[in-house]
Amino acid sequence: MRRLLLSNDDGVHAPGLRALHDALIAHARLRVVAPDRDKSGASNSLTLTRPLALTAMENGFYSVDGTPADCVYLGVNGVWDERPDLVISGINHGGNLGDDVLYSGTVAAAMEGRSLGMTAIAMSLMGSRHFDSAGRVAASLVGAADQLSLPPRSLLNVNVPDLPWSEIRGFRVTRLGFRGPASQPVEVRDPRGRKRYWIAPVSENADDGPDTDFAAVENGYVSITPLQTDLTQHAACDDVQDWLNAFT
Repeated sequence: MRRLLLSNDDGVHAPGLRALHDALIAHARLRVVAPDRDKSGASNSLTLTRPLALTAMENGFYSVDGTPADCVYLGVNGVWDERPDLVISGINHGGNLGDDVLYSGTVAAAMEGRSLGMTAIAMSLMGSRHFDSAGRVAASLVGAADQLSLPPRSLLNVNVPDLPWSEIRGFRVTRLGFRGPASQPVEVRDPRGRKRYWIAPVSENADDGPDTDFAAVENGYVSITPLQTDLTQHAACDDVQDWLNAFT
């Protein structure tokens, strides 16, 4: 039976992680390793300044006092005898669309799995009501994972509309859209009157064209975006070389 490693960034107690586990338990042998608290926005960070604690929980899950990438690293390397066949991260409470993938711990957990040689999928729900729908999507994808062929160092970013299963219109392969410039931070005062700042909510969409992840979920479709870890802007290389040649 296929071996799956499950992780997330919402924490080991998150309902989306339990929903993912329950949706996949009949399809594979599962190992669950997740942060001991909410690590949303942790991106690809690894904990390098202290050792990590891996703690077995009564429900069979394991918690780590670290980041999502830490969890996948430990889940794949050296903690158990068998390496997983597939890494699935989620189900995230809220979408990971467009620019979100640069900050998302959900995507980072999948990316760490892909970097370690695993097929990897990041699962997000555009809300918090219909985790069962996202679980059914996950089960469908896992059931067909053996037929998936991805280029090296790539993964799938999946976003599911927060709708009952009967209202989801289908699946679309999409590209990342992007948002406009970030909003100003929100200034608050702590109980001693000192200034503190909340990171502002996401800004308005700058590119949500019909082939984007934004448009797919808005229209009731599951968005599946292949991602790569190569951030090189290859089209700009010649322009940068010409710029350098002009003054060096």
